[in-house]
Amino acid sequence: MSHLLRKPVGAHGKVHEITPESANWKYVGFELHKLDEGDIVNQYTVDREIILVLVEGKAVFQVEDRHFGELGDRMNVFERKKPHCLYVPGNSNWSAKATTSCTLAVCSAPAKGGHAARFIGPDDMTLEERGVGANTRYIHAIAMEQSDVADSLLVTEVFTPQGNWSSYPPHRHDEDNFPDMTYLEETYYHRLNPSQGFGFQRVFTEDGELDETMAVSDGDVVLVPKGHHPCGSPYGYEMYYLNVMAGPLRKWRFQNHPDHNWIFERDSKLSS
Repeated sequence: MSHLLRKPVGAHGKVHEITPESANWKYVGFELHKLDEGDIVNQYTVDREIILVLVEGKAVFQVEDRHFGELGDRMNVFERKKPHCLYVPGNSNWSAKATTSCTLAVCSAPAKGGHAARFIGPDDMTLEERGVGANTRYIHAIAMEQSDVADSLLVTEVFTPQGNWSSYPPHRHDEDNFPDMTYLEETYYHRLNPSQGFGFQRVFTEDGELDETMAVSDGDVVLVPKGHHPCGSPYGYEMYYLNVMAGPLRKWRFQNHPDHNWIFERDSKLSS
């Protein structure tokens, strides 16, 4: 199995724990907690900022002595409702107590002290339809650069209809060369509907030094340390993924693969 593909370690509790050390990179961290009603998670952020994403279910949240009450509205991720999220700065204690069965993502990156704890809700994020034809997908921009809610983190979620491609044409963001490109590590947390489905993701560099193609199942995480990283879902299975990105600059600048950029240029003309 590819070292870039991470399977959940169980069905309850902390089922994913990806740290900069375990991923062999510098910036992005990702955890996923599968909670039953009444379960509690407590953490101290140290020098990391956190965006908590309620993928599914409801929970009561607290950051230090500030109570945010019960958050959550989407009981199944494929309802396609915008999620409820919470930003937690560095050097902060936070806790979550599940009030229903709950899937909670913990997205992290280096903190710089520029933001306070805050709720990020449906009114704070955009819905974008991107692509045409079998390249159409739908994006909830939870915390992209247009939204000044974090020091380092870029977080977004994508719904890809059955039979469609996503993160396509292939693109990369692995050079610290702003404004042409930014270096961003990235994780993909995948879900499939129905859950017994599968999808595919390829992570590859133009020189062939890295070239991994993975079959992803419901609940898997794919690491993207560099290179292009398209994914696709076969007929009959809708794909969701939650992206976490971070690097030295909180901006998303990428370049399409030169062999496949013609697809982007053609589609831009079709959609204009």
